[in-house]
Amino acid sequence: MGFVLVGGRIQKFKVPKEDGPIKAEPLAFNAELNLDGAAERAYLFDHVWRQTQAKLYTTDMGGVDWAYYRQVYERQLPYVSNDTDFAELLSEMLGELNVSHTGSGYTGHAPNADATAQLGAFYDSAYTGAGLKVAEVIEGSPLEMGPTPHVAAGMVIEKIDGVAIAPGAEVDSLLNQKAGKRVLLSVFDPAKGQRFEQVVKPIGTGAQNELLYQRWVKRERALVDKLSGGRIGYVHVRGMDDKSYRHTYSELLGRDSGKEAVIVDTRFNGGGNLHDELATLLSGKRYLQFVPRGQELGWEPTGKWTKPSLVLISESNYSDAHLFPWTYHHLGIGKLVGMPVAGTGTAVWWETLQDPDLYFGIPEVGFRDAQGNYMEKALIQPDVQVANDPARIVRGQDQQLEAGVQELLKGLPKH
Repeated sequence: MGFVLVGGRIQKFKVPKEDGPIKAEPLAFNAELNLDGAAERAYLFDHVWRQTQAKLYTTDMGGVDWAYYRQVYERQLPYVSNDTDFAELLSEMLGELNVSHTGSGYTGHAPNADATAQLGAFYDSAYTGAGLKVAEVIEGSPLEMGPTPHVAAGMVIEKIDGVAIAPGAEVDSLLNQKAGKRVLLSVFDPAKGQRFEQVVKPIGTGAQNELLYQRWVKRERALVDKLSGGRIGYVHVRGMDDKSYRHTYSELLGRDSGKEAVIVDTRFNGGGNLHDELATLLSGKRYLQFVPRGQELGWEPTGKWTKPSLVLISESNYSDAHLFPWTYHHLGIGKLVGMPVAGTGTAVWWETLQDPDLYFGIPEVGFRDAQGNYMEKALIQPDVQVANDPARIVRGQDQQLEAGVQELLKGLPKH
């Protein structure tokens, strides 16, 4: 008799005496596990403590008495009864190291948890009547899909799947678990005095956030174009990864190739590993010009940005989004505009624990400059410091972006 694991299930089969087909059939199997949660958490606590001591990027633990903090937090273990609290306990202990890229988390969640779907619109908060008055339909929204008429700004969504929306009523429950499903909207168009129905498929919060991100980038690009009279380009580096690099390369040498300068926006970037590639891309120096029969067609190198640039930074830059502006400024490529960036320049190692719903992180690789200074805790100060006013942001202004445009215009020829 033989046994094999196929598709996560055990199959049994008889080994034939001679060459011939092998017939397998499922093997019924049942087992129970009695788990001592407290004992498992005690083991995992010890594992995390030892791994951190062995892998932290500096052997002196940053001057922290790591053995002492083990005692402080270990005595709380008897009072922890679930993984959510256990992850918080580990995070508090790891936080005593005062370093970036560390902490613990619990990824488990209840099945069929609430998940409010989105229609892809902004609503008029000043409207007090029945229904939802649409202030703006986000580009790419489900409201733009399907046959006309479509829901548009100024219209009122009176019902969702036949349920009337009373003045001030919540609507999340009407869209709960509805992402990707057909939903019937009953709409009133006050401009025409007409009512109609539209069937849509709402999207998840993540999908709507993507639409909002693309909306923000387009607005920032349009603002730069307006403020510079079309002379300066704009690109947002979303992450420090291959996809972001390809996007940045495409924007710089495609859409922005005819611009006289470019703003490279790294705000809200959570990191990755791209600082050297980006710095290299932006550090091009012209050395040969293409001139067929007197026509000036461009310069070598063709695969790098050779014109002026400027990098926007803010408190939201993290990890490699700290290392990149440091590298950019250190190499003298251009100026930094925005707000100071906390030193978080390390490389992290995340580990999934024995309980796969738990994980923790250790900053395992440090970066030092030629003088021996670690990038961790190395504060970056911008050349031009500008704090955005939230009241102006909601009006569609971006003071940091405006300052970046003005700084670049100073160095361009007068038109």
